[in-house]
Amino acid sequence: MLIYYACAVVTAASAFTSLGFSIGAYRNAANSAHNSDMYALSRSSALALVSLLPLTYHSVDVLSAIAIVMIAVQAFDAIIGIKLKDSLKTYGPAMTSLLNLGALVWLSTSTILKQ
Repeated sequence: MLIYYACAVVTAASAFTSLGFSIGAYRNAANSAHNSDMYALSRSSALALVSLLPLTYHSVDVLSAIAIVMIAVQAFDAIIGIKLKDSLKTYGPAMTSLLNLGALVWLSTSTILKQ
């Protein structure tokens, strides 16, 4: 059970970190970028809300699906950080993605071993 909640918390933290950056980008956007930032904020809000599901509805399958999505989001954010040549925007998402991947592998391994 600890492994499940560890993965759920890491996944939710990843989603809410992404939401925080989207809120910041939206607030600081110039008029020309405002529309794109609204779309990013919309998606980040949805992911953050969905990431809370596994904390209230216990399902390894649901948690795994959400974790995979957040791993991909953070990995792509790291790639964008590389393109921007910004260390913080590269290493932060990359480490979050790897942490989430580790938690998911830990959860998956423990679930498989229980069967």
